[in-house]
Amino acid sequence: MTSHSLPVGMIRAASVAGPHEGYMPGFGNDFETEALPGALPQGMNSPQKCNYGLYGEQLSGTAFTAPSHQNERTWCYRIRPSVKHTHRFRRIEVPHWKSAPLIDPAIMSLGQYRWDPVAVPSEPLTWVTGMRTMTTAGDVNTQTGMASHMYLVNQSMQDAYFYSADGELLVVPQEGRLRFCTELGIIDLEPKEIAILPRGLVYRVEVLEGPARGFVCENYGQKFTLPGRGPIGANCMANRRDFKTPVAAFEDREVPSTVTVKWCGQFHVTEIDHSPLDVVAWHGNYAPVKYDLRTYCPVGAILFDHPDPSIFTVLTAPSGIEGTANIDFVLFRERWMVAENTFRPPWYHKNVMSELMGNIYGVYDAKPKGFVPGGMSLHNCMIPHGPDRNAFEGASNAALKPEKLEDTMSFMFETRFPQHLTPWAATNGHAQEDYIDCWGSLEKKFDGTPGVK
Repeated sequence: MTSHSLPVGMIRAASVAGPHEGYMPGFGNDFETEALPGALPQGMNSPQKCNYGLYGEQLSGTAFTAPSHQNERTWCYRIRPSVKHTHRFRRIEVPHWKSAPLIDPAIMSLGQYRWDPVAVPSEPLTWVTGMRTMTTAGDVNTQTGMASHMYLVNQSMQDAYFYSADGELLVVPQEGRLRFCTELGIIDLEPKEIAILPRGLVYRVEVLEGPARGFVCENYGQKFTLPGRGPIGANCMANRRDFKTPVAAFEDREVPSTVTVKWCGQFHVTEIDHSPLDVVAWHGNYAPVKYDLRTYCPVGAILFDHPDPSIFTVLTAPSGIEGTANIDFVLFRERWMVAENTFRPPWYHKNVMSELMGNIYGVYDAKPKGFVPGGMSLHNCMIPHGPDRNAFEGASNAALKPEKLEDTMSFMFETRFPQHLTPWAATNGHAQEDYIDCWGSLEKKFDGTPGVK
């Protein structure tokens, strides 16, 4: 990745070196990092007086009494406490960023849906104003479910900051490069990578290479974690060491700024006279993280049958019902296909989960036409779907030699809740009205005689 200078006035820990300069490896680790020497207290969290005149403040991502293996919190040592980053709030409208429950009886959410890519408009759009909600599920007020969004960004946020009190954001770039300047450090993000921005984390988004387009899963429920591998064992799929958390970086800038907060689906803004990115040192396990999808090691069938798509899960957010996720983030990337006497693409099925898919690049094997990079599809709970006719005929008659799927990377936001279309998703003109026709030419092959047809 090409290196870029830091934002004006931002100071990052200078003691980090090596191939991943600026990041610390591991998922869910307990990190410690400081941008100035001696800024991080040792042996205690809340000294009577912090070095450099800093304020100690805890950011809690779970309840205080959550089990220790699930408890997440970070201690921040900052120039000003967060309460100085919020004056009087005033409510604003962000018309295209929607939250659940959003059930419009005029909008049909039952059926199979697919969308063409949406071009980034010429009008100035930031991370907040460029968000376009596609579906919502569950209820943001009871912290269950999710929303799926597309972001269309061509302008950096200038002296403007944002945080969500509603949930964490899983960001999946498809075009362009973004920089997330957060309270806890800097994340540069490009296609083939993802990032998780925790609930309550303040940040500013800059465009490094634009325009930028991608996908966002807003998780209202329990935090994303790595799935249990079960009999797969200790390795493969997403490995903890490949997740990268930024080192401390801070701004000491006194300039008129705004902080926008998303809370229970509403947006509010407050004006302050300084940058809120003023955490000089921190330690804990509640922090933003990035992950390179090219390091995902898929596990698949090496004799016969196509496994359930759950075997490709990168991250999962539990729902409280064992084995039934609030959200699964599933990745379909390059891999070898070697199964014998097997229909190798995904089979036809109906599912209790609702599946929203996006194409990052290349060709998806179950839909060789129509599902293009930047496009999306939705197959809701118990709505049948599967390969189109060309994919079915091709896979049914192919010579089953070892074959590597090349140039392909698609993903799925899967949830136990029905996903309801927003008016923008239903009416923006990018829905493929003829999508259902891709199955219309499937032929009846049954003729009452035994044998393989």
